[in-house]
Amino acid sequence: MEFFGADERKEINDVLETGILFRYNHEAIRNNIYKAREFEAEVAKLVGATYAHAVSSGSTAALCAMVAAGIGAGDEVIVPPFTYIATIEAVLMVGALPVFADIDETLCLSADGIRKAITPRTKGVCLVHMCGQMADMDAIMAVINEHNLVLVEDAGQAMGASYKGVSTGLWGKTGAYSFDFFKIATAGEGGIMVTNDEKAYNYADSYSDHGHDHIGSNRGMEQHPVLGFNYRISELHAAVGLVQTRRVPEIIQNNNAHKKQLMTALGQVPGVSFARIPDTNGDSATFLNLLLPDTETAGRFVAELNAAGVGGFNYWFTNMYHFINQWDHIKEMRTASALPIEKFGAPQDYNNLDIPNAQAVIGRLVSFGIRATWTNDEVAALAANIEAAARKATLVEA
Repeated sequence: MEFFGADERKEINDVLETGILFRYNHEAIRNNIYKAREFEAEVAKLVGATYAHAVSSGSTAALCAMVAAGIGAGDEVIVPPFTYIATIEAVLMVGALPVFADIDETLCLSADGIRKAITPRTKGVCLVHMCGQMADMDAIMAVINEHNLVLVEDAGQAMGASYKGVSTGLWGKTGAYSFDFFKIATAGEGGIMVTNDEKAYNYADSYSDHGHDHIGSNRGMEQHPVLGFNYRISELHAAVGLVQTRRVPEIIQNNNAHKKQLMTALGQVPGVSFARIPDTNGDSATFLNLLLPDTETAGRFVAELNAAGVGGFNYWFTNMYHFINQWDHIKEMRTASALPIEKFGAPQDYNNLDIPNAQAVIGRLVSFGIRATWTNDEVAALAANIEAAARKATLVEA
């Protein structure tokens, strides 16, 4: 969370003054305060969605998106090997089977990777837009449409990003955003599922609240069209998320200015390139993603950054839980409860996956989080430190 002030406090106090922290019902005493509804409307307006539904986390938003898209028991779902682990957990939690496919230098699934992973049992694709940018949607949608696959988008790291004017999360049947503490906007904990499909929205709305249909004002008399569970967001979290969502355009504007300054400064450094952004106009610019020539050079680069006290994320050398090389518990299906793998069998040998591009790209990747609150001097200092570390790592004299 970079911006927090009087606006957030005002919305929280609105809730506290009513005493109603629950998002549903209690109409007589809540003084028409419905922060979850306002939060949903604000997100829908920001991204251009017809429907938005707030839940307890980005992880549960991804889970609800899966369920609402019709993904279920035994379905094979193509997923990336580079994502936060929640994406894979969501697939397993709905009883589906994750099938890992290759990525490209967008850091997202590639169209070719998806095509190679398709089998007669493939139901859908869970596309993750990583590190603030977006996948190559024209190429990917061509494969999705050719094979009549269901597309679910996990845009937890890319809310506010877009491709050719369409927001991440709205290319498929359903999409999900995260509002945890480390995202572009936060509710502390929270998530939003978005869709333009009314049936999918209604399903998620019921599923995330024990199957309640939310028709009428008497919760005890509501019908239960589906089985569900409790993934509700509280009014307090929604109050924070509401204001934070309003701040996103300013954050993106600042992020892009800082990212442009960094890229200009680092663009001529030998041995350093950038992850491919399919639509630079749609970049949320929450990360600067550098690619080094090879894994060994990336390792030296990380060491130089650490020595200089400069933070950077490398998902190969650091156990950040974002890359399949670190997911032994997934490969071995260590779990206290039954998973679909035990019934249907693993669709792949998770210990021996054919994902050469992912191994090459992630080994070379070093990411830097961009802060909207930086000054120009702070950006210049960071650029100088990154440049010095890169030149030392690539054995080029400064």
